[in-house]
Amino acid sequence: MTSAFVIAARRTAVAPRGGAFAGIEAMELAAATIVAVLADAGMAPDDVDEVILGNALYGGGNPARVAALRAGLPDAVPAVTIDSQCCAGLDAVLLAATRIKAGEADIVIAGGVESFSRAPLRLSRPKQAGEAPQAYDRPPFTPWPERDPDMIPAAAMLAAEWDIGRAAQEAFAVESHRKALAHGAAAGELVPMAGLARDDFTRRLDARLCARLPLLAGSPGHGVTAATIAVEADAAAAVLVLSDRAMARCRPAGRPVAIIGGTRHGGDPERPGLAPIAAAERTLRRAGVPAGAIVAAEIMEAFAVQAMACIQGLGLDPDSVNRGGGALARGHPIGASGAVLAVRLWHELQAEPAEAHGIAAIAAAGGLGSALLMRPT
Repeated sequence: MTSAFVIAARRTAVAPRGGAFAGIEAMELAAATIVAVLADAGMAPDDVDEVILGNALYGGGNPARVAALRAGLPDAVPAVTIDSQCCAGLDAVLLAATRIKAGEADIVIAGGVESFSRAPLRLSRPKQAGEAPQAYDRPPFTPWPERDPDMIPAAAMLAAEWDIGRAAQEAFAVESHRKALAHGAAAGELVPMAGLARDDFTRRLDARLCARLPLLAGSPGHGVTAATIAVEADAAAAVLVLSDRAMARCRPAGRPVAIIGGTRHGGDPERPGLAPIAAAERTLRRAGVPAGAIVAAEIMEAFAVQAMACIQGLGLDPDSVNRGGGALARGHPIGASGAVLAVRLWHELQAEPAEAHGIAAIAAAGGLGSALLMRPT
């Protein structure tokens, strides 16, 4: 079995819904990142074997194919869009690595894209004549309504069960913004779009402002607020994944980073925020890497409590987690979020020694978790 390496990684800035990317279709965002990773590696569009992108909200139509063609890839290059909701962007990278390790491809562009701003309106067709279409916010994620909670109440329930208080969640959110302001994106990480070359939601958040916000769900002691939930956002991210056979044909944009392992795992649909723990544990166990060896971790901050539970459950060093801030300071572009984690991790590992390990992990509605383990060469 061959090895898989990430040799270039780019993303757009993350813009809150209705912000700088409000008029840009998802495929345009994705195409910009595809063009960027190819240029970074000095590769031609016809070098690519396939494109795999995650997306959750666009409403079908295979946006990966549209993005690939818009980016100038030849008609012969296939593209597929996968939807595992928040996990989709990271799952695309895992699928690319699997394809390469199996010898089915040598050069794959993988990532994710989402636009809350341009997502189609959702209507259910009438079941009977004379009925009006019914608007809905999301599809079901389980066949049991009683085991299919909305994400905000699920986060509040997790906070109560794990005794993670509101003040602790707010302190975590404040720290996420502080790290993002202090460190932000790495050089060469962002693809400027619509005049935006930074994550513009990041701000100077403080405890006094957090304390004034009303509860959205949960008890006064453990509830969640707007400060401890990542905002809906637009973004795209892509990585260029190569086999060892193809490495001689490229000019890596930085140090190649090997994909050591990865896992997709299912968990309790009522506690989706915990699913990344099992995914990351299995990934680390298979690779023989202890959690204490992780020097850089990108853990999804869809909710402060979700990230905090994952850090605690995995036994990660908090100082290694989201060193440039997380989604609480950027936003949550659903199908792109996992790919944003992969891009951030690649850049974080550039300055680390060859024996260092980094992990990315994310949860999705329905009780899904995904994890990716990488090491610089």
